[in-house]
Amino acid sequence: MVGTIGDDLAHAALNLYFWPTPNGRKITIMLEELEVPYRLTYVNIRRDEQFAPDFLRIAPNNKVPALVDADGPGGQAISIFESGAILQYLGRKFNRFYGEDERQRVRVDEWLFWQGAGLGPMAGQANHFRNTVSEHVPYAIERFSGEVRRLYQVLEKQLSNIEYIAGPYSIVDMACFPWVVQHKNAGIDLSDFPSVGKWVSRMSIRPAVERALLVGKEERRRQKRELRSQG
Repeated sequence: MVGTIGDDLAHAALNLYFWPTPNGRKITIMLEELEVPYRLTYVNIRRDEQFAPDFLRIAPNNKVPALVDADGPGGQAISIFESGAILQYLGRKFNRFYGEDERQRVRVDEWLFWQGAGLGPMAGQANHFRNTVSEHVPYAIERFSGEVRRLYQVLEKQLSNIEYIAGPYSIVDMACFPWVVQHKNAGIDLSDFPSVGKWVSRMSIRPAVERALLVGKEERRRQKRELRSQG
């Protein structure tokens, strides 16, 4: 794991364990929207760094992202794994992007769980069988791509008369965007989902989203160059 922080951020309370995956980008979007200082510790999943004992102590499911807040509840450090839980924690901590009342929070939670249990896993599997595995498995491609399409139909209906998924802009938009922006990997053409396409456009021009999508790109390029030089 490689920390990539400047001296000015060395004492930031929030330390994000990160690799530029869709789930990791959810958190960089939130942190950039909050405009709070944070440190990055890269966990290179291509080198199996997610299995390192130090990382497993804070993320027992060996998945990125994870967050350590040195200034947690009661002033005591706390670690959080699972991207949805991190978004909820940050939303509560800073009282932003997580609904203004319980009714709004219920709506946010509904769609946050929808993303975590449906859109993310199904899009990931569709991408895996369409683009990653060497063996062509038609049933798996049809099964997962079909389910992703159904989920996009659900999202299209939800966005047909509102600008953001749960009403006001919230953590659920941050959770869905990194997956939807990679729609082609799952075989989705956004021309079939015009409301989703407009939402993607709205999200893409938010300054915090633009900044968040840049996080990790240079580190990824650096490590690729390093691997090529070793080969």
